Amino acid sequence: MILALITVIILGLCIVGISIKIWAKKDGEFVGTCASQNPLLNKSNEPCGFCGKTPDQFKDCDTKN
Repeated sequence: MILALITVIILGLCIVGISIKIWAKKDGEFVGTCASQNPLLNKSNEPCGFCGKTPDQFKDCDTKN
């Protein structure tokens, strides 16, 4: 029972921490949300599913199309 309580407290602190980070960010957005920027995840140079840009267009990626 103590382990479950500790787990719930730690998860609660994580959720609060992420919420504060989102609240403190301008427009509540994280930078670099496009997974296609990572060459290990995008080996076939496909466009991003989030913003639609190709890997060579990420120099000016601000996710506000």
